[in-house]
Amino acid sequence: MKREIRSYVLRQGRTTPAQQRALDQLLPKFSVPFSHELLNAEKIYGRRAPLVLEIGSGMGETTAAIAQAHPQNDYLAVEVHGPGVGSLLNRIDALGLANLRVIRHDAMEVLETMIPDAVLAGIHLFFPDPWPKKRHHKRRLVQPPFAALAARKLAPGGYLHAATDWPDYADQIDQVLSSNASMQRQELGRQQARPVTKFERRGVGLGHPVRDLLFLRKK
Repeated sequence: MKREIRSYVLRQGRTTPAQQRALDQLLPKFSVPFSHELLNAEKIYGRRAPLVLEIGSGMGETTAAIAQAHPQNDYLAVEVHGPGVGSLLNRIDALGLANLRVIRHDAMEVLETMIPDAVLAGIHLFFPDPWPKKRHHKRRLVQPPFAALAARKLAPGGYLHAATDWPDYADQIDQVLSSNASMQRQELGRQQARPVTKFERRGVGLGHPVRDLLFLRKK
C-alpha cells in the first residue's frame, strides 16, 4: 500500500535533557527497531500474551498507566516525535514495565510491514491529530485504507478503541469503521475505561465534547 499523504507533521518541539538522555541510553533497551520483517512478539516480550498496539502515544503517560494496570497484556507504542518517545522511555524505566515497548516510526508503515495479520488483541487510537481545517481532512489517519488495514491486523474478536474531542472527526471515524464489513461497533463497558490524556484535558478545557468509539473485529 503506497501512501503519499501522512497523518502527522514532525514538529520541532523542545527535547528536555532527561528526554534526550532517554533517547540516547534507553532507546536501545526498550525500543523495537523498525524493520521490513514481521515482528515476533513472543521473542520481544519473552512470553505469549495478548498484544495491543497504541498509535500515537504522545508523552506516554496514558500508555504507561494502561500497561501498568494490565500486566497480563503486552503493549507496543508507536510514536514519531522524539520528546514523546523520550518521555515514555523514562516512564518504562521508572516503572519497570516489562510489557511495554516503543517503535519510533510511522504507524501505518509499522502496521503494513511489521505486524502479522490477525495477531492484535487491540488497537488504541487516542486523540489522533484532528486536522480540523476541511482542506486538511485528507491527512486524517482514519480513512478506508486504515480501516481495512486495522481489520486485517486484528485477531477475530480484537478491538479498536478510538477517542477524539472533535465531533466531525468522531463522526468520520464512526462512518469509516462502520462501513468496513469486518468491523462492528460496540458500546463501551467498564473494561474499556482509560486514563484521561493530556490532549483530552486540553480539549475539555476548550469546551470540546470527548467521544470514545469501540469497534470489534468480527469473528
